[in-house]
Amino acid sequence: MYDSLYSYRDRICIIRDIILKLIGYKELNQTSLLNFCGLNFKKHKSILEDTKSNILINRDQIFFEKRTVTVYKLTQKGIEFYRTILEPL
Repeated sequence: MYDSLYSYRDRICIIRDIILKLIGYKELNQTSLLNFCGLNFKKHKSILEDTKSNILINRDQIFFEKRTVTVYKLTQKGIEFYRTILEPL
């Protein structure tokens, strides 16, 4: 029996959430993106990698003081995907 306490999102819904957050914020660091989308890095790393390999998002590493910060941005293909597929919804 399905328990309402455990919500399940399809892969496409997670990708949609990622793209919508990046449309709104232009770029987000990894922690912010995962928190805003309600994702767990270990569980959802494959979705981020697939989205990156499909050239919808881009991952850059910025060296800030003594740390390396991972930043995600939408690519032009990601913006076009949003405009043609997600925006009409």
